[in-house]
Amino acid sequence: MNVLVWFKRDLRIHDHPALTLAARIGPVLPVYVVEPELWAETDASARQWDFVAESLGDLREDLARHGAPLVVRVGDAVTVLEGLCRRHGITRIVSHEETGNLWTYARDRRVAAWAKAAGIHWTEVPQSGVVRRLPDRNGWAARRDAFMAGAVLPVPAVQAVAGVEPGLIPSARALKLAPDPCPHRQLGGRAHGLDLQDSFLAQRGEPYRTAMSSPLSAERACSRLSAHFAQGTLTLREVVQATAQRQAERPGGRWGGALASFQSRLAWRDHFMQKLEDQPSIEMRDLHPVAITRPRDSDAARLAAWENGETGLPFLDACLRYLRATGWLNFRMRAMVMSVASYHLWLDWRVTGAHLARMFTDYEPGIHWPQVQMQSGTTGINTPRIYNPVKQGYDQDPTGVFTRRWLPELSSVPDAFLHEPWLWPDAQRLLGHRYPEPVIDLATAAREARDLIWQARRSAGFGDIASGIVKRHASRSERRSGKPRPQPAAARNQLILPF
Repeated sequence: MNVLVWFKRDLRIHDHPALTLAARIGPVLPVYVVEPELWAETDASARQWDFVAESLGDLREDLARHGAPLVVRVGDAVTVLEGLCRRHGITRIVSHEETGNLWTYARDRRVAAWAKAAGIHWTEVPQSGVVRRLPDRNGWAARRDAFMAGAVLPVPAVQAVAGVEPGLIPSARALKLAPDPCPHRQLGGRAHGLDLQDSFLAQRGEPYRTAMSSPLSAERACSRLSAHFAQGTLTLREVVQATAQRQAERPGGRWGGALASFQSRLAWRDHFMQKLEDQPSIEMRDLHPVAITRPRDSDAARLAAWENGETGLPFLDACLRYLRATGWLNFRMRAMVMSVASYHLWLDWRVTGAHLARMFTDYEPGIHWPQVQMQSGTTGINTPRIYNPVKQGYDQDPTGVFTRRWLPELSSVPDAFLHEPWLWPDAQRLLGHRYPEPVIDLATAAREARDLIWQARRSAGFGDIASGIVKRHASRSERRSGKPRPQPAAARNQLILPF
């Protein structure tokens, strides 16, 4: 029996449960469908596609070495799958379960309906600790840990379905994606992911625990594996086990703390993915329906200033420009840029969240949207944290090295005034000319946002709804007498975990 393996965000052949299952059934047709409608969504970008295209090229080479070249087709998933199944006599499709955005959720429902009507048996298998149709979180952590402790699957022996033209991997331009220069973007493909894993566990990761907060040190000290997790060139399970092996070799000291912290964040990744799996609407609707009492603003000028790193708040602007150029930002700075957008600027998190999604090469919907809401005060169960970008500048870039690199127009500002140039006696020569004046008064904006958030939290019935959210989404370590327990700093203050 010929079997079609539908690759989505699992671009590898190692530790691949779906490919392993299919290889046991019969000859395999490995397929990746490039879906133009998906790449036209507001959370998609050319930088993401370029990473995927590189990973597809790497996957195609790996599959070819094992006798089953990757087939790439462009079009609607149902149309493409239907044509391939009919042409090659396929009645069985195998793929991994995907926790994606609302678009992929709707697409999978369409594929399921077509497969049922066409007599095609579609099997979806887990590839992570996320559990489909989970009734509640009781026992979830144990199930996740059991999956991570399972055997890392070897590459299976594959017999290919013969006579299929592989097809071209299209460029971002061919997909009509907007130009998206990202000169310092990470490269896709499993080989690059393995190099990052090995260098992190052998050398780079030692200062991880203390170095992850500042953009000065995080770029090197973090594993930088998040984009590879997002597109599945590496599996969480193999990295968990490789890290455990390293922990056995380095059980104490600085390395011991760093690796324990890294393992904790790997676990939190599945925890947040489970939230979106359980409630896909998190992408579009406030988790707590009465989390705010005043609608978010749609101020186009403020939004553009924030997106382009031209808010007049130097450290914030430096982070946003760095993100545009690299496709990555460390955890604390991700939290800060979202916090300022949602609180100080009072912008709609759906719009600013979509911008960040496009900028992140490592965009993972299951991590991104729950944590966008966390930093926007809309979960109803997390303590609101309103980051002060000036304070963060002093704390994380005290010498101004990072800020000056990304804001060269501030080169003439003395160190003492770099993070608050409006206090500089010669500010009139700079502000409003080479660099903008601040778009808001920080203290006033923070106070107004704080008042609005806590006004909502004091409203009748707020706590009852929050308790229901805790029951559905909180890890059991977060619960105490039915109320949310303060989360570890690693979970409370981050936006897309700092891998």
